[in-house]
Amino acid sequence: MTFGDLKTNAGLKSLDEFLADNSYIEGFQPSQADTTVFQALKSSPSAEFPHALRWYNHIKSFGKGITSFPGVKKDISAFTLASKSDSAKPTKGAAAGGGDDDDDLDLFGSDDEADNEAEKLKQERLKQYAEKKSK
Repeated sequence: MTFGDLKTNAGLKSLDEFLADNSYIEGFQPSQADTTVFQALKSSPSAEFPHALRWYNHIKSFGKGITSFPGVKKDISAFTLASKSDSAKPTKGAAAGGGDDDDDLDLFGSDDEADNEAEKLKQERLKQYAEKKSK
């Protein structure tokens, strides 16, 4: 869940859309994630963003207690698009061609060898059944 730059309307809109379905940034109770995003806002969102405003006022009601919310305090970059673009960059191993190690394992693809064996077994059993039935 990244919201973009929370100083812009686009970032606030993203936060507002997220908070339309969620009460908190992470989980079902206030956490350090809420503290981080709250502190990044600097001021109350406008009424144009009702869900963000509701959340802001709720977190603000805790006063200095927001510093004691459970969880690990994260940097604001964990909730902005900057961290998303950084994580999208390939690592040195992947850039050097080492990123295709999982091509030989496809958990949901068909295994042609197993399919051929199953088909042969099926045909063999059908043949045996037909012979038994004809007697």
